[in-house]
Amino acid sequence: MVVSIDEYHCIGCGGCVLICPNKAIALNGDNLAIVDPRLCNNCGDCISICPTEAILIELT
Repeated sequence: MVVSIDEYHCIGCGGCVLICPNKAIALNGDNLAIVDPRLCNNCGDCISICPTEAILIELT
């Protein structure tokens, strides 16, 4: 599984950055969330806080 961000729905609110227990999410220069898959443990906290449902866990 891998967490992905839908860049068309991400509004750059930063909620996911604040809630991520592993600091796996950051905002890039365009103020869009990006996930570091090496740090992400697929806990889903970011999914529950995203107001636009821009974060998905995809099966690989």
